[in-house]
Amino acid sequence: MRSLTILGATGSIGRSTMTLVEAAAPGEFRIEALVANRDVETLAAQARRFRARLAVVADPGSFAALKDALAGSGTEVAAGAEAVVEAAARPADWTMAAIVGAVGLRSTLAALARGGTLALANKESLVCAAELVLDAAKRGGATLLPVDSEHNAVFQCLAGCDGKGIEKIVLTASGGPFRDWPLERMARVTPDQALKHPVWSMGAKISVDSATMMNKGLEVIEAARLFGLAPERIEVLVHPQSAVHGMVQYADGSILAQLGSPDMRTPIAHALAWPRRMMAEIPRLDLAALARLDFFAPDPIRFPALRLAREALLAGGGAPTILNAANETAVGLFLDRRIGFLDIAAVVEETMAGLPAASPAGLDGLIALDAAARAEAARRAEARAALA
Repeated sequence: MRSLTILGATGSIGRSTMTLVEAAAPGEFRIEALVANRDVETLAAQARRFRARLAVVADPGSFAALKDALAGSGTEVAAGAEAVVEAAARPADWTMAAIVGAVGLRSTLAALARGGTLALANKESLVCAAELVLDAAKRGGATLLPVDSEHNAVFQCLAGCDGKGIEKIVLTASGGPFRDWPLERMARVTPDQALKHPVWSMGAKISVDSATMMNKGLEVIEAARLFGLAPERIEVLVHPQSAVHGMVQYADGSILAQLGSPDMRTPIAHALAWPRRMMAEIPRLDLAALARLDFFAPDPIRFPALRLAREALLAGGGAPTILNAANETAVGLFLDRRIGFLDIAAVVEETMAGLPAASPAGLDGLIALDAAARAEAARRAEARAALA
């Protein structure tokens, strides 16, 4: 029996993970800890259903409600940021790191430090703190498995390869809901429209990132860190059908691709069972019904976020941290209807230009740079809103 901890249990990745655990053979998995932000009702229901040993809510104000909801269940209850980190540090064979944003960094580091296998769905951790994350994995003897569909696809295509024969990797992008929209129409995009992804079912922040293609930019940075590749060897192609999730082109001209239905349960199942395979009741990809696969280069004018991410990767130092913090801030302000859709990338670019990108000193320095970038992005966004 393998023990599991789910960081971000009530989000889309967490729920998908729990679905796979529930469908597995009895006695195959045991839930050690479940962590959520403030969704007490869902967290308590999960903890009771799976008899979790620990349930943690990040919001301290939700502690009393969680304690009442789990009274008599035998599940230990805790709350607050430190409790989240402590939950991640508890012994477990396998951990899902699915807390969205840079806020998930400390718990990711704690899980890696105690070893075991960590399934990484929190791309922001690698974007803003790659050296800290990879060093923590090495020192803790942890196995780091990518769960983003594109990186998981590349990981599968690299099976058995020592890396020397790789020419390039290809990350695919759906293009989001606005891939064919003219700029003047994109300027009027509402949060409701941005959240309606044409293919994938995702959380709010990731849905907006997909619509701006910042999600793909963050994935380019993540891929460079995970696979040790130079930026020019990481290509992005828009693939509207979302059937091919990633490809590896080798020096002999061969291209290996991983295909599947656009369902996050597939890469989660791969990470959950690795190095084996597990049965997952996921709709199978019907190639005959699909009939065609289209690929084309992303439009750099309508989607400048991809360019900004590549610039941050090339600049190095603290640039990726600034990029990520500014983007999280701008996306939040867009969802609050305080800035426009096209303002998101503009705020990120202005923030990157306005702050020095020297490498932060350790975790404390990174946290300080993250805070400075968020403050600068908020200031830039306020100035734009005043002019609107």
